[in-house]
Amino acid sequence: MIPTSQVANISRALPFWMSLVMIPLAWMATIHGGWWLVGVPVFGLIVLPILDGILGLNAENADPDTPDQDLGWYRLITLIWVPLQLITIFGALWYVTANDHMSGLQQWLLFALSIGVMTGAIGINYSHELMHQSPRLERDAGDLLLASVLYSHFRTEHLLIHHRHVGTPKDAVTARYNEGFHRFFPRVLRQCFVSAFEAEKERLSRKDLPWYHHTNPFWRYWVLQGVMLVLAILIGGWFGLWLFIVQAFTAILYLELVNYMEHYGLTRKHLGEGKYEHVLPRHSWNSSHTASNWMLINLQRHSDHHYKPSRRFPLLQTYSPDEVPTLPLGYPTMGFVALIPPLWRRLMNPKVRAWRARYYPKIEDWQPYSKGTNPLPVR
Repeated sequence: MIPTSQVANISRALPFWMSLVMIPLAWMATIHGGWWLVGVPVFGLIVLPILDGILGLNAENADPDTPDQDLGWYRLITLIWVPLQLITIFGALWYVTANDHMSGLQQWLLFALSIGVMTGAIGINYSHELMHQSPRLERDAGDLLLASVLYSHFRTEHLLIHHRHVGTPKDAVTARYNEGFHRFFPRVLRQCFVSAFEAEKERLSRKDLPWYHHTNPFWRYWVLQGVMLVLAILIGGWFGLWLFIVQAFTAILYLELVNYMEHYGLTRKHLGEGKYEHVLPRHSWNSSHTASNWMLINLQRHSDHHYKPSRRFPLLQTYSPDEVPTLPLGYPTMGFVALIPPLWRRLMNPKVRAWRARYYPKIEDWQPYSKGTNPLPVR
C-alpha cells in the first residue's frame, strides 16, 4: 500500500504533468493531418487561457526547504519528456515522409509548426529546468532537448550571461523599452550566439586554455546538433531535414518570445563604474495564473527563479502584485499580444512607467536604459 505522504506528493505533482497532452496532440496531427494540424496551437492559445480564466490565480507557496527526495514525481516529468520528445520528433518525421496523406505546402508547414510549438513551449522549458540542476543526468538531458531544436548555446548564454547580467545592457535578451518583438528577435539571434561563444572562450582563457580546447562545451553542442541533423536526413531525406529545421526555428521563436516577455523594459539600477544592484524579484515580470503555470512548470514564477536560480520548479515562490511587476495575463495570451507591437506597447508601456516611478523615482533620464547603452549614474 502506498503511504499517505506519497499519495499526497503524487496528487500535488499530477497537475504539472499536463504538458503530456502535447504528445498525443502532435501524433494526431502527424497521423491524421487536417484539422488536427492546429490541435497543438489551439490548445495553447485557446484552451489554456480559458482554463486560466476558470481556475484563476494560485498564490500558494510550497516550503522552499523541501528536500529533493520529496520532489521525485516533479523531477520525473522533466526526465520522461526527453525520450518522448525525441521519439515524437523523429517518429513523426518518419511517418509523414513515408506516407502521402498530407499535400500542399500549407499542411507541411502546419505540421512542422505544431511540432515546433511543442518542442519550444515544453521541450526548451524543460531543458531550462534541467540545465539549472546539479546532477549530470539532468544536465545531459537538457542538452539533448536543446540539440533537438538546434539551440544548444542557449545553456551557456542563459547560465553565464543572462542570469548574471539580466536587466543590464550586457544582457541581449532583456527586451528594451519600446522594442518590438520584430526587432528583438533578429537582434538576439545575432547577439546571443556570439556572446555565448565569447563567454566560453573567456572562461577557458582564465585557465590559460585556447577556445578550441576539448572542454569547450561548444564542441558538445555542435556534435549533438550534427547528430540530430543527420538523423533527420536518414529518416526523412532532404525534405525531412527541411521539416526538422522548420520545427527547430519555431521552437526558437517561441523561446525568444518568452524571453521578450519576461523582462521587457525592466532594468537594474546602475551603481557606477559598470556595477549594478543585485538581481531582485522586481526585475522580472511575474504571473500566478494556475493552468499555464501547470503547463509551463511554474516558469511564470519568474521573479523567484531569478532571485533563487537553483530552486527547483515546484518550490518557486510567487509574489503579490504589490511586491513584483505582474503580467495581466498568462504567457500563452501575452505571447500572442507580443506579436502585435502596437497592442503590446499600449498594454505594457504604462506598466513599465509605473514600475519605474515606484522603484526608481530618482532616475529622471531613462533614455540610456531604453536604448540598451551604458546607463547614466543614478542621482
